[in-house]
Amino acid sequence: VEDAMTQGRDTLFDIDWQGGQQIKQAMRGDVVSIFILPPSIAELESRLRGRAQDSEQVIAQRMAKSQAEISHWMEYDYVIVNEDLDLANAEIEAILRAERLKRRRRVGLSDFVRALTKGL
Repeated sequence: VEDAMTQGRDTLFDIDWQGGQQIKQAMRGDVVSIFILPPSIAELESRLRGRAQDSEQVIAQRMAKSQAEISHWMEYDYVIVNEDLDLANAEIEAILRAERLKRRRRVGLSDFVRALTKGL
């Protein structure tokens, strides 16, 4: 992961808030956090059931855990309400584009500007 990030490649993690905190502490300024909220608790449960992958017990556990997870939404840089998958994906892509354009993330930008203004 560190090698990929050093090379300027984006790395995506799907983790709980505790894991996010650990990564933020380890990687400091290189982390952009995005919290994805369901449009409602009822819709979250419906989506879990619609996947037909988990038992009733697992769904109940995930629903109970979701309340604790959602309570940490304010600790994230960005929050997306996933009402529509295509829109949520577009919003994530917009966040990534904007973050890549931040001056501190533009590898080689100082050298480029120096060369650009050398002849002025």
